[in-house]
Amino acid sequence: MKKQYEVMYIIRPNVEGEVIKQIIDRFNNVFTSHDSNVVELKQIGLKDLAYEIDHNKKGYYVWLSVEATNEAIDEFNRVVRINEQVMRFIVVKAGE
Repeated sequence: MKKQYEVMYIIRPNVEGEVIKQIIDRFNNVFTSHDSNVVELKQIGLKDLAYEIDHNKKGYYVWLSVEATNEAIDEFNRVVRINEQVMRFIVVKAGE
């Protein structure tokens, strides 16, 4: 059963434009390959962080709205954790 989720992740600021596109595509494919849909995608871009993370003061923010299965969320969590280009991420059910 699909549920509505909001996903946000922050990519390291030293990552180049083409690599950012590859990371976003890879994470979107996690959802589409697990019977889920990316409803909306916003590349918010390079922003100041509220606090330093690994000596970085900026990060590239990406926000998603997805209709996803539990398997897709589990796989996204697994894949995003092992990607060294991502500094932080969060997944929440929409409306919470």
